[in-house]
Amino acid sequence: MGWFEQSIRRYEHRRWTVDDNRHTLPFSWGLEHIGGRTDDPDPRSFLDRWLADTLPRSDAFYAVAPAPDYRLSSDNVLTFSTAHPSPWPENNTVHARFFRAKHSGPAVLILPHWNAKPHAYIFLARWLNSLGITALRMSMPYHDRRTVPGHERADHLVGPNIGLTIAANRQAATDARRALAWLAAHGYHRLGILGTSIGSSVGFITLVHEPLLRAGAFLHVSTYFADVVATGMTTMHVWEGLRGKVSLDELRRWWSPISPFPYVHRAAEKRTLLVSARYDPTFWPEYSQQLFDSLHSNGVAHEKLLLPCGHYSIELPPFNIAAGGRLGYFFFNSLA
Repeated sequence: MGWFEQSIRRYEHRRWTVDDNRHTLPFSWGLEHIGGRTDDPDPRSFLDRWLADTLPRSDAFYAVAPAPDYRLSSDNVLTFSTAHPSPWPENNTVHARFFRAKHSGPAVLILPHWNAKPHAYIFLARWLNSLGITALRMSMPYHDRRTVPGHERADHLVGPNIGLTIAANRQAATDARRALAWLAAHGYHRLGILGTSIGSSVGFITLVHEPLLRAGAFLHVSTYFADVVATGMTTMHVWEGLRGKVSLDELRRWWSPISPFPYVHRAAEKRTLLVSARYDPTFWPEYSQQLFDSLHSNGVAHEKLLLPCGHYSIELPPFNIAAGGRLGYFFFNSLA
């Protein structure tokens, strides 16, 4: 390992240790969040049946109508009700910051990373504005004003509760589709989506299920949701709550409807940019490569950018400059 890679990996570890409010939550099957019973005597069989019914019918699983209550405030915050309410009222109103470049034309929906702060991606939204592209930065479920009381982190979006994690990621994708419907209703008909980390997973699923979308760009990409949780540095505390209760193979199957990998073949009609980090200890490069290989084998044309950095260090120059420049170029060519 060379000195440069060592430096990147040390930075990744330092950034990970700064977030010291991680807690391992109790394991739960969470079947009540996906139509099951909390007292089901055989949760594995229920999940197998649920998977067999859901994955082949993902269009129905992610189907959504426009929200009945869109409201854009004077400070350019769009709110609307979620299509799939959770047990926590705070999480059931979607908040998105609107950055208008023009009154019509191209627009990009931005889906931030897990536990992103409210100010994250504002610079990126304004960079897109400078290219003539309107941006809508949506807060993910259980983030920002959607945070559940008593939780500093978005523990319910990625956690050791199997059914709740499924429901939260479905909620994220259908929230994104409602946000896109609002953009389309307001004159923005050349639409793209940009997602980072968990946002890239949700964003890819949204891309292949939403006819309004022309293009998607995704920073940090992988195959299966469960593989990232089980092997990633930033999700070690989540896997600790799951380990010993379920196997990785089981979790990979049950969480496959909220994973990009089963839907790769559906991306053929969309323009796609995938950005990966060579020294990423959370989205391991071998999983990114498997996704690239699957896109290629399915005949899906795509662009990719491989940067010599990690999961956190992509925020540093020159990596953020390289990624931001490529994102702007991609969306300008794809939409504007």
